Amino acid sequence: MQDKVSNLSGIGPKKELALKALGIETIEDLLCYYPFRYEDMATKEVSELADGQKAVIQGVVATAPVVVRFGRAKNRLNFKLLAGHDVIQITFFGQAYLKDRVQPGSDVAVYGKYDTARQSMTGMKLFSNGGSQEDIAGVYRASKKIKAQMIKQLVKKAYEEYQDVVEEIVPESTRRKFRLLNRKKMIHDMHFPKTTQEFEIARRSAIFDEFFKYEARLALLKKLDRNDAGLLIKYDNSMLKRFISALPFELTNAQKRVVNEICRDMHRPLHMNRLLQGDVGSGKTVIAAIAMYAAVTAGFQAALMAPTEILAQQHAKKLSDLFQDFGVSVCLLTGTEASKTKVKHDILERLANKEIDILVGTHALIQDPVIFKKLGLVVTDEQHRFGVNQRKALREKGENPDVLAMTATPIPRTLAITTYGEMDVSVINELPKGRKPIRTSWVKQNQMNATLDFVERQLKDGSQAYVVSPLIEESEAVDLKNAQEVFEKLEKRYAPYYKVGLLHGRMKSDEKDEIMKDFKEGKYDILVSTTVVEVGVDVPNATVMVILDADRFGLAQLHQLRGRVGRGSKASYCILCADPKTDYGKERMQTMVETTDGFVISQKDLELRGPGEVLGSRQSGLPDFRIGDPVANFNTLQAAMEEARAIILDENFEYRAENAGLIRYLRAVVLAGANFD
Repeated sequence: MQDKVSNLSGIGPKKELALKALGIETIEDLLCYYPFRYEDMATKEVSELADGQKAVIQGVVATAPVVVRFGRAKNRLNFKLLAGHDVIQITFFGQAYLKDRVQPGSDVAVYGKYDTARQSMTGMKLFSNGGSQEDIAGVYRASKKIKAQMIKQLVKKAYEEYQDVVEEIVPESTRRKFRLLNRKKMIHDMHFPKTTQEFEIARRSAIFDEFFKYEARLALLKKLDRNDAGLLIKYDNSMLKRFISALPFELTNAQKRVVNEICRDMHRPLHMNRLLQGDVGSGKTVIAAIAMYAAVTAGFQAALMAPTEILAQQHAKKLSDLFQDFGVSVCLLTGTEASKTKVKHDILERLANKEIDILVGTHALIQDPVIFKKLGLVVTDEQHRFGVNQRKALREKGENPDVLAMTATPIPRTLAITTYGEMDVSVINELPKGRKPIRTSWVKQNQMNATLDFVERQLKDGSQAYVVSPLIEESEAVDLKNAQEVFEKLEKRYAPYYKVGLLHGRMKSDEKDEIMKDFKEGKYDILVSTTVVEVGVDVPNATVMVILDADRFGLAQLHQLRGRVGRGSKASYCILCADPKTDYGKERMQTMVETTDGFVISQKDLELRGPGEVLGSRQSGLPDFRIGDPVANFNTLQAAMEEARAIILDENFEYRAENAGLIRYLRAVVLAGANFD
């Protein structure tokens, strides 16, 4: 099944490339390239047909065929068909070669689109001798370089030649448990079903098969990761308890649960690969601090990598404050420090001599000269902002250190299963005590003046405000508020009493950091910004977030923006300015007003917009399932995941005969020929 498709006769280099562009490289790929829809090929009576319906009608050719040529190399074939008591005008465009098959008196069936008013049909396919041999026919996604009909022929050829080597991947006991078809029958009935019922049964099995193969690959990666010799971090429990009791607040129950999960992992000699999910402001940084302190008490160093300099600076300051009475050395390494030769040399020397316990920084941490003496724990913040290679490079700074990845993007369970299936997931689903919920309201554009008056009252109380716009400069194509124009209007309105700053993505990184720093230090009262403030810095004094054209943002993004306020002790507000034209748009605004729970919001976003949009396809690593839908078929996905994990993590996995096909599949796909033992 892992043979190249070029093994089939008739596939030369051009066809091979065209198939590769569709994701078809092996026989397995081709046989699992299922139709995206099915046409009803069962013969219908003319009286049953609706206008515009595609269907097969059967009858006797009543008139001699006439070919009319027009334009450049274009033609039209016309004849009349007697179908029961009805005479139907049939027209085929560009298929004059069918003329010899439609002589008067011959029995034919025509598949085409019916026109009620004209009592005519535009033909697409012609069948001789009583019609199609199948009640339904699959239609394949194709391209300009390879047609759907050619794919169908290749699938047929591949099935004929390879059906006897189609191997079971889903073990027999699992197939019995979920009443699934064997793989050979499933593939046959997905491509060549005789009835709709056959296709439906096959589809159910094919969805499970697709999810199971994916989850089995993740489960194997997880097993291999666990089997990797990890570090045994024997932390000092009494020192850890003393540090936690010295915190200026009590941990929530959710934080305590997550700390126990992480510490349990660190104390095992297995490699930890854990994702820490927590809503905006749920207290992830203090969890990371506890984990890093645990590593330090065991004689290890820790690293924390953040996506921006200003975020790294914020983390370094927070950690220094938390550890000031505990003798932990915290150091910051970003592009700024790395550019100063003397400073950088001093940091690298102290790090190599283990005089630095915790190094906080940006991607500067993964540069070649950075060498840790004894790295035990790697923490990445907003982990989806780093590529796989960047995270891997940081891990390689030590001897397989434990990994804790943090994200403030709440990910619904549906996506966590598919996207981070090889990681253990910890969730903080509770906000710290005393955090005041952010009051969210939705206003129309014509209420903008009242909104700005409200902002002014907050500024008079000594607070600061964000105003977020979806664009930087005016665009003729899209009539949206833009940051530059909003900045100029607000500067004019609030001068000379209040100072307005402007922040957008086209600015250089150090320029953005400078403006954000100035806003945090109170040099600006209002910050007009595009979404670059989405992941960011704590400004406890900012109490108002105004989002213009809010209906143009995804729900998860709106939630992230809202999380920029409410960081201090004052009551905070988020005002969504939008005039959505659709019920879908209004429903999204209503969701934001009704809940501040990021997991509820991300689930709603998933239902409304789909997985690629929620995570951002580019960064998500979300699998491109061909037949299963992780949202619509969530129960099947969960069942496939549980089965795959139970089978692969079973200590007798390799010795069970029914797993032979799965093992061969995993060896071919995951291990690429590596020794499975």
